[in-house]
Amino acid sequence: MKSHMTRHTPANPPEARAPRRTAARATTREAAATSDAAAESLSDPGLYLNRELSQLDFNFRVLAQAEDATVPLLERLRYLCISCTNLDEFFEIRAATVRHAQDFEVPLPPDGLSPGTVLRRIHERTAELVDAQYQCWNDILRPALDDAGVRVLARETWNTRQRRWLRAVFREDILPVLSPLGLDPSHPFPKILNKSLNLVVVLKGKDAFGRSGHLAIVRAPRSLARIIRLPPRVSGGEHDFVFLSAMLSEFVEDLFPGMEVEGAYQFRVTRNSELILDEDEVENLALALRDELLGRGYLRAMRLEIAADCPEPIVRGLLQNFDLPENAVYRINGPVNLNRVIHVYNEVDRPELKFTPFQPRQLPGSDAMFDRIAAGDVLLHHPFDSFSPVLELLKQAAADPGVLAIKQTLYRTGRDSPIVEHLVQAARNGKDVTVVVELRARFDEEANLGLADRLQDAGVQVVYGVVGYKTHAKMLLVVRREGRRLRRYVHMGTGNYHSGTARAYTDLGLMTVDPDIGSDVHQIFQQISGLAPAIRLKRLLQSPFTLHAGVLSRIRREAQFAAAGRPARIVAKMNALNEPQVVRALYAASQAGVRIDLIVRGACTLRPGVPGVSDNIRVRSIVGRFLEHTRVYWFANDGAPETWCASADWLERNLLRRVETCFPILDPAVATRVREEALETYLADNTNAWELQPDGSYRELAPAAGEAPHSAQSALLARICG
Repeated sequence: MKSHMTRHTPANPPEARAPRRTAARATTREAAATSDAAAESLSDPGLYLNRELSQLDFNFRVLAQAEDATVPLLERLRYLCISCTNLDEFFEIRAATVRHAQDFEVPLPPDGLSPGTVLRRIHERTAELVDAQYQCWNDILRPALDDAGVRVLARETWNTRQRRWLRAVFREDILPVLSPLGLDPSHPFPKILNKSLNLVVVLKGKDAFGRSGHLAIVRAPRSLARIIRLPPRVSGGEHDFVFLSAMLSEFVEDLFPGMEVEGAYQFRVTRNSELILDEDEVENLALALRDELLGRGYLRAMRLEIAADCPEPIVRGLLQNFDLPENAVYRINGPVNLNRVIHVYNEVDRPELKFTPFQPRQLPGSDAMFDRIAAGDVLLHHPFDSFSPVLELLKQAAADPGVLAIKQTLYRTGRDSPIVEHLVQAARNGKDVTVVVELRARFDEEANLGLADRLQDAGVQVVYGVVGYKTHAKMLLVVRREGRRLRRYVHMGTGNYHSGTARAYTDLGLMTVDPDIGSDVHQIFQQISGLAPAIRLKRLLQSPFTLHAGVLSRIRREAQFAAAGRPARIVAKMNALNEPQVVRALYAASQAGVRIDLIVRGACTLRPGVPGVSDNIRVRSIVGRFLEHTRVYWFANDGAPETWCASADWLERNLLRRVETCFPILDPAVATRVREEALETYLADNTNAWELQPDGSYRELAPAAGEAPHSAQSALLARICG
């Protein structure tokens, strides 16, 4: 894989540094100066990778799964679609954020790259990714699918019978909902919805009013399926499909009777989708968000995808219309909405072409959840452990006469979530139910607005979080009367309360009756809902108050142990890493001799392996069957190790601008399980692991000579699910 960054050589190599003075001889001023100089050297922009470019490169690792012949064929198709969908979201959010920084002269990130430079590199790297995606589709997956009897038929391959049936479908089901628009002074260029399928059509001749044809736009409404399945009686194959874009291109002349179609070229625009609300000026967040959502699909354009054979003058006209630079256009050798082929994965029932199904492990005693949790801490490692105990806890709490109150945070839950049903039932049964619904969960805003309305209609007290801080913490609290005392039952997790993602993402959840944790969770809920002041927690770390400082202090503590000649180690797993102070602290710990292993799925701005700076740091990314979503921080702590799980990545937004929670694993047996299952087995992975190099590129790992292959996810499936 090509690198997009250059290797950094430290400005002051270790051998050029002055000898270290003893503490007895160093004055306070000298010590402070030395500390400032060290901090400044670790702020060198060359020591930092760019967050956006690092995030973009994650999609090459996803695409590699689509190219891997050992992965089941339809799963490879799914990975291709994921890489395409990820790229859409990248332009909607990350590239749009860089464009915003360019417009408003936002201070440069730690890597020192200007927004203009980052945007240029984004477009260069994206061009490589798009070429690789369509090469994978055209040259690898589509022929392999054909051989397996799953055909996505190109226009030139349609036989007479197929063409006749497709034309009938077009005329009966598609043409009536299309509204072509000829471009002239009375018909200006129409609004183009974000990520919608469109055709620009070149016409010749005159219409019924004597107007000479030139260009027209055909927009495909979202109501139309993007993939059409042909019946076996027509096609002769059981699994034959056609892209809607192919049908529009083939039969577009039906929309312009009496005129000649000289060309029809599909195109698609990706727009900024980041909603920005000035919450200080908003009296009702829900109403303001509803208004913002109405215009989201028509925000600033970020990227244009268009058919490869589209004439250059038309491309230039579209770029001008969307106010895009020339490097923001991507000429596509295939359907512009390639991610829509995921419909084929969903429609085709061919078990031999997909991953072997598995049954998550069920928790013994889950028919009596309160007794089960009271007997000892319960760890759930999803998707290997079933998510049903979380649902059971809520269900039983809703019906239990001893339960007085339920409090929960909801960030993403999915449609028709059983969690919502249980919360509604609890409220109807007279429980005091409070739910913190984060309305600003990206791309789930509309769903969460509906969820909040439904909960409020059932009598649930709904809180929209904290102004200026997204509530990303994953907490569930059940207050139960047991005899003369009240007992708090808590569930905390690294992932969302979403039954679907609990089958597809790796996450950890802890159920406990620890009184200190229960008290902390209760206080955090009071703080969120009651506008309470900062609180002193007994067990938990919380963003934006103590989590950032807590992480830094523990990294620095390991450095102090290493400097004193004691064993020191840090192992952490997360989705992304970019917080500058954390990166600097890790560099300093590495210089002190701390061995650091980071498992970072996506963006990572830290450069490992830089001589004299990060020699002791290794960074790896795992890409496999399940999306790695677990956040775990482990510190050796001079023989008294600490294990923490969290809702937060080591990102600026998570540590400083969100409400997050980080909870300790106190039970030694549970802590051992977390360390073994969430960390050690991933450090031993040599089949789904990629190692970050000093120059910012990733090297795919493979078993060494004589070494057995080891996939962490496969090992956990075998170990936990049997």
